[in-house]
Amino acid sequence: MVAMTKRMKVFEITLNDPTKTFYCSGDKVAGKILVEVSEVTRVMVMRVLGVGCAKVEYAKGKQRCREEINYLKYEDVIHLDDHLADTDGSVILRPGNKYEYSFGFELPQQGQLVSSYKGKFGYVQYFVKALLERPSQPAIECKKHFEVEEPIDVNTPDLLSPTGGMKEKKVSCMFIPDGQVSLNAKIDRRGFCEGEDICINAKFENTCSRIVVPKAAIVAKQTYQANSRTKVFRQKLSSVRGNHIISGMCDAWQGKTIRVPKIKPSILGCNIIRVEYVLMIYMHIPGSDKLVLELPLVIGTVPYNGFGSRTNSMSSQDGSVSTSSASWVSLRMPTSAPPSYCDVTRDCSLEQPLTPLLDDYDGGDSPIFMNAPQFQFPPLPAYSEVEEECNCDARMLPVC
Repeated sequence: MVAMTKRMKVFEITLNDPTKTFYCSGDKVAGKILVEVSEVTRVMVMRVLGVGCAKVEYAKGKQRCREEINYLKYEDVIHLDDHLADTDGSVILRPGNKYEYSFGFELPQQGQLVSSYKGKFGYVQYFVKALLERPSQPAIECKKHFEVEEPIDVNTPDLLSPTGGMKEKKVSCMFIPDGQVSLNAKIDRRGFCEGEDICINAKFENTCSRIVVPKAAIVAKQTYQANSRTKVFRQKLSSVRGNHIISGMCDAWQGKTIRVPKIKPSILGCNIIRVEYVLMIYMHIPGSDKLVLELPLVIGTVPYNGFGSRTNSMSSQDGSVSTSSASWVSLRMPTSAPPSYCDVTRDCSLEQPLTPLLDDYDGGDSPIFMNAPQFQFPPLPAYSEVEEECNCDARMLPVC
């Protein structure tokens, strides 16, 4: 942003490395102040400021809630020694000349800054400001914003540890019990970066009379605090869904993935703005509230490297989801090859239209449809050695 007047032709700030997308704690912010005037201009002093602050502002009824915290406050005076000074100490800038003034300062060390952020009710921003003070006239200013990103390494033991949980809910219709639904889910770690896939292991059971749909979504939770009041804003970022589950059946997700979209890292060190993420695994139940399980996530900047604590975190899952998930789908294979079906014919033509089975009002997804054809199967050849039937394509099992 440049404040221009009739006297000022150019007044702007440029950074030495324009390709640098963000700065970290301890980095040096350096650049130049460019000045070009259209008339003879007297300048008393040139100041340069480095500013970083978090600010929250929103309306609560008739009250206006505001809060602000400073994270960077740097100020220096640019010496104009190469200009002739007048008797009052001012210097004269003349048209036709281009003036450049260098500046530079270091950002505070790690733990003293918060990453740049812009949300619905607040922001964290950093900028360099130049002030041109003139005798008997208002000062002229210009700004140059820059991004700060505090590193968050997801390879720490805490963020590589698995997390999970289970939830169940009794369903009723007009105060009459109608069975229950339950889910049990787990992920192998808590820390992820943009573009990584979250692998979900989960089991869903439905013993109510309704048809339910399992889903998962990454949700951002933004918390703003001002005037001792708290305002929370939630936003769904991405989602996936599974197959519908009819009454008396269950379904399992074994390594179902959802990708982390392009989002800002978690902000956990600011007192007035907090940005958190959760993986919400839930079951959509027609005519009732969802059954929801939320698993905390930390979105970092240093991606998973595949070494160290990762192996330990995976081995810690033995006996939990990785073991129990194998029991969710138990396939019993015959001990010998089945007889040939080459001579068996069947008529599987669909003559009935698709019938809407469930309207899902969550997220604007399309309705789920179920085929209702009339199948006619001729008698199958008898097994000579195997008496058990194996359906290797089955994805849904009756609830035991």
